[in-house]
Amino acid sequence: MGVPRFTRPKTPATDSPSPYLYVANCGPAVGLSYDTIASVFNTFGQVKGIYAADESGTRVIVSYSEANSAQQALTALNGKSCADLGGRSLHIRYSVIQPNCEAESQQVNEHIPVSLLDSEVNIPGLYLVHDFLSPQEEKELLAAVDERPWIGLSKRRVQHYGYEFCYGTRNVDTKLHLGELPSFVSSVLERISLFPGLNSSTSILLDQLTVNEYPPGVGLSPHIDTHSAFEGLIFSLSLAGPCIMEFRRYLDGSWVPDAASSAYTKVENVVNCSNLVRRSLYLPPRSILLLSGEARYAWQHYIPHHKIDMVNQSVIRRGARRVSFTFRKEETTSIFLIDC
Repeated sequence: MGVPRFTRPKTPATDSPSPYLYVANCGPAVGLSYDTIASVFNTFGQVKGIYAADESGTRVIVSYSEANSAQQALTALNGKSCADLGGRSLHIRYSVIQPNCEAESQQVNEHIPVSLLDSEVNIPGLYLVHDFLSPQEEKELLAAVDERPWIGLSKRRVQHYGYEFCYGTRNVDTKLHLGELPSFVSSVLERISLFPGLNSSTSILLDQLTVNEYPPGVGLSPHIDTHSAFEGLIFSLSLAGPCIMEFRRYLDGSWVPDAASSAYTKVENVVNCSNLVRRSLYLPPRSILLLSGEARYAWQHYIPHHKIDMVNQSVIRRGARRVSFTFRKEETTSIFLIDC
């Protein structure tokens, strides 16, 4: 599943017309939304989807239903200024879909609407609070972790407190205690205890913290935090920059709602032959996200590996770093993820 992947034809472009066009100098990073691009290319035939060609935000793939439509668009627009696209000169050539992604080409535009509020996402158990921290508190948290040593992994740096998180088993070694949680998170934990989505009887006792630092373009793979090791709640606090968090669930699971709202985005998972529901939520700096119940156990959450995001026709560039604080308690209480 996911975005179809494209490549250049092996033979010269003039001899290999296809329904797919690689279009350069065109995309969100140059102020052109996918809807705007589609409206221009639709004049030559039915456009099935607009896809990011890479992470630059300046190149897209236009997917037509028929190769003849793509040929007309290439002839009319290649190397010429297009008034409807801000007067930009487009550089176009044919593209072909990679064989192992052929089935995925039946999907519509991978770009899904990005919600700004938890009520728009409409996932039971998901809550978002804006401005959970002040800019000064955010600065102090980042300074505190930067004063401590980092452990280098393949694509990011981490710090562990309380217990070390084992990525191979996605669990903690409870026999190896590293000490108490650092004092610089005390005020965060106190404020979490007053979170509006929590029941007044909920006990919050956290003894494990993992801090992650992600460079630009690095995200999180889709996952549901381990059931056997952790239970309860996940909190995600965004620091040092914004990001898009996406959620997906397979409709053959046990948490299927009685009726899907119009906000659902459904695509067909060809490999597993199951329907998929996807949502997307914008997490601004210093906001905190709570995942509980269905949101915690039935929906995978992940952060796409992008350097830019489209939010309501606006281009949002990822910051120079993303820092996440993940608080956990082993099974029988709760887990809290502070992520940005």
